[in-house]
Amino acid sequence: MKLSSKAKNILKQIGDKNTKLGDLRKIAKEIKKDHQLAIELWSAEHFLARLLAILIMDKKLLIDEVIDDLVSDINQHDEKEKLQLIDWLMANQLTKDKKILALIENWVNNPTSLKRRVYWYYQGRLRWMGKIQSNSEEVLSSIEKQIENEEPEVQWAMNFTAGWIGVYEKKYRNRCVKLGEKTGLYKDKMVSKGCTPEYLPEFIAIESNKRNL
Repeated sequence: MKLSSKAKNILKQIGDKNTKLGDLRKIAKEIKKDHQLAIELWSAEHFLARLLAILIMDKKLLIDEVIDDLVSDINQHDEKEKLQLIDWLMANQLTKDKKILALIENWVNNPTSLKRRVYWYYQGRLRWMGKIQSNSEEVLSSIEKQIENEEPEVQWAMNFTAGWIGVYEKKYRNRCVKLGEKTGLYKDKMVSKGCTPEYLPEFIAIESNKRNL
C-alpha cells in the first residue's frame, strides 16, 4: 500500500526504540479516529505502528472478516508482540462494541487460538472488578475440562478467568485452587516485585485477602 505523507511522518515519529505505549496514546489522542490512516499504519507491518493503528480504528468497520484479517496478521509476529497486539485490540476495540461482543461470545471453540484467548480473557476481565457473572459454573466447568489441552496463550487467559472466579465467588474458590494444584500452571514462574503470582492457589489467597473476601 502506498503510504500518505501523514502516515510516513507518524512512522518516523514512532521508529525510535525508546517509543513507549504512552507516546502512542498521546499521538492517538491527537489523531482521534481515522480508519484510513489506521489501515495505512497497519500495512507497514511494524509492531508499534500496529499498536497505534488499533487505537485510531473505527470499531463500526470491524466486521467479522476484517477481524479475521487482523488476527491473521497478528499471528505473523513473534510471541511477545503477538500477545500484546491481540490483547490491545481486544481492550481498545473489540470490547467497545456490542456487535463485536456478540461475536466474541461465539469464539470459545474457534479454530484460531488467538480468538479463543480473546474469549477467555474477556470472561476474566468481566470479573476482575468484582462483577459476578451468572455463567460462572458453566465457564469454570469448561476451563476444568479444557485448560490442560489448550495452547499456552489460551491457558493463560483461562487461568486468569479461574483466578478471578476464585477470588470473588467463594463457592467456587476450592475448585479454582484445586484446579491450579492439578495443572501446576505458573507454579514456579518468577514475578516482579509487587506483582501477584499467577499460580492459582497463591493468586486467589493473595487477591482475596487484599479484599477481605
